[in-house]
Order: sequence, then C-alpha cells, then structure tokens
Amino acid sequence: MNQHKKTFYRIQAENIITKMKPRGMEGYYCDTIDEAKKKVLELLGSGAKSVGYGGSMTIDDCGLKNDIIAAGHNLIKREELPAEEANARNINADFFLMSSNAITLNGELVNIDKRGNRICFLIYGPKNVIIIAGMNKIAANVEDAVRRVRSEATPPNAIRLNMNTPCSKFGRCVDCLGSDSLCANIVTTRTSCPPGRIKVILVGEELGY
Repeated sequence: MNQHKKTFYRIQAENIITKMKPRGMEGYYCDTIDEAKKKVLELLGSGAKSVGYGGSMTIDDCGLKNDIIAAGHNLIKREELPAEEANARNINADFFLMSSNAITLNGELVNIDKRGNRICFLIYGPKNVIIIAGMNKIAANVEDAVRRVRSEATPPNAIRLNMNTPCSKFGRCVDCLGSDSLCANIVTTRTSCPPGRIKVILVGEELGY
C-alpha cells in the first residue's frame, strides 16, 4: 500500500475516533495489524483475563488468538465447547474480541448476523469489547454501511461458510428472507453503554470482508 493511502487512512481514522469519543467509545489507530495486536495485549493488561471472540476473518488470520494465550490469558475456544457453555463463558468474559462489518464516518458500528450469536455480546454481557477493523470497513453513513455489508461482505462470507444463499450463487444481495439468510439481524451501535466498554482499533490495512 502506498504512503498516500496510508496517510489518508490515518487522517480519516483520526476524524472517526474524534466522533467516537462523545459516543463513549475508545478509539485507537494502528498502521498495521501487528501494531493492532500489540494494542490488544496492552488493553488486556496484566493478570490473566478471560477472553472470548466472535467469528472474524480479521482475528482468525492475524494470529492474535495465539498471542493472547502466550500472554497468559484464558482464551474461550468456542469451537471446542458446547454452544451453551461457550455462550455462558462469553457473556461473563472480561473481554470479547470481534471485528465490525462496517463503521461510519460518524463513528457508528454496523453489524449483520444470522442468529445474533456475535453481536449479542457486543450489545450486552462481557465487561469489555475490543473491535479490530481494517479501514476498508469505513462507510459514509448507516445506509451506506448496510449496503456495503450486504453487497460486498456477506456474499463472500456466505461462500466461505458454504451457505446455500442466493448471494453465494449470484454474487449480489437479493434481499432474501429464507432461513439460511445471513442478514437476519442488522444492528447499529450508536453509543457504548456503559461508556468506555467498547474499544475500537482501526487499522490502516484492508482486513476481512
């Protein structure tokens, strides 16, 4: 990525972080995913913490889970647990890690889930939520964010998950209403309740979908 785009990302991120502050969200900017991983460990702090996570290509691809374990924290490996136990541990976790499907220029978070088993922990439960998002996730406003997620993020995600959805077949959103639809729940997070619970790390790279 050339330096001009890096500079653009940094300037844009700084403005978004300013908009997040009155929303009660803590915002940070990192040039690279490696810097972002260090920031996550810094936010986790000293002493063993319980750390859950939601489905995220950004988190899966960067090796952060191994770093968290190496730092002495207790990672809740949801894939290895019965769903009920994983949910019970996540809702009581010290930290929950996830990405955001989109983030607006005004600092709002927009996420889409099939069952809500990721965004439910963004809304309620864990003491802290850390979001890691590449600057490719930025959208002008909520309407543009929803369009971005449904048109650009959900189709490749449906293909990755081998979902039998129209978007996986046609490569575009057709506003499906079937039981396999990945867009059953669309949530906009305007503020962090309580203030400071949600921490957003914007990364000057293109990460995830």
